Amino acid sequence: MRRRDFITLVGGAAVACPLPARAQQTALPVVGFLGTTTANDFTDRVAAFREGLKEAGYVEGQNVVIEYRWPEGNYDRLAALAADLVRRQVAVIAAVGGEPSSLAAKAATATIPIVFSIGRDPVKLGLVASLNRPGGNITGVNFLQSELGVKRLGLLHELLPKATVIGMLINPNFADAEIDLKEVQEAALPLGLQIHVLRASTEGDIDTAFATLVQQKVDGLVFANDAFFYGPARRQLIALAARHAIPAVYFFREFPVEGGLMSYAPSLIQAYHQVGIYTGKILKGAKPADLPVVQPNKFEFVINLKTAKALGLTFPPGLVAIADEVIE
Repeated sequence: MRRRDFITLVGGAAVACPLPARAQQTALPVVGFLGTTTANDFTDRVAAFREGLKEAGYVEGQNVVIEYRWPEGNYDRLAALAADLVRRQVAVIAAVGGEPSSLAAKAATATIPIVFSIGRDPVKLGLVASLNRPGGNITGVNFLQSELGVKRLGLLHELLPKATVIGMLINPNFADAEIDLKEVQEAALPLGLQIHVLRASTEGDIDTAFATLVQQKVDGLVFANDAFFYGPARRQLIALAARHAIPAVYFFREFPVEGGLMSYAPSLIQAYHQVGIYTGKILKGAKPADLPVVQPNKFEFVINLKTAKALGLTFPPGLVAIADEVIE
């Protein structure tokens, strides 16, 4: 059972004017939705975003238009896609799926409001002046994912107390992956763990990385938080971990729901709901500078007992007791 939640900030209702169809269409505000992978990867998150918009008084196709842009995991395309939304003169850009889309949107415009969803500290990234008073044209939701990498390593260590070598998979095309790696390496030292680093930015790279994991007899696996691993590569990662019997801890609940071992993370769905609410507030006239960056105050620990059994593992009672969701 999932018990934990995001802070919810609620907007009011909007009123649609009864204009002729052609005039109404030209008068509708346009929201740009800049993702990081594919539309298929974002289906549930887009739905949550639309629900947030609806809560703020906006329904797609009735009183707001949404222009979607998908780089299909190729971060090099984000700059051009963000520039295209700026040329489209959208009213707000929802730059979601992590830091690459948010940074691309920021580079593209200093005037169009931007609502982000990211894993790293937006102050350190230079996106906002402070969490409470963002300033400028940007605000959004911060997942705190970089800080959670250390927590995930600790959970894996509790499950595998005799482990000595843990693999960490990072995407070299994600600029902040090395920061995530450094934090995990530092946390590994007092636990007596060695971190074996593997890099992958394509599906072929992932196959090679797992072959190396098997060859090096790595005891478990953690990941740098990256949209590429969540999107096109998610099912591949789950399948390879199962095939090679490698215990892994993931960064969103969708992994254990689809057969991965366990995850520790905030809720994607409720985060995107919040992005939708903020987008609606801005459409009504609120300024990003005055909307505090929302951070999760609760997190979900999800474990898959069926997968654990297939791997020949038994979760300690203490870990089962603190789990928010147990999949059997």
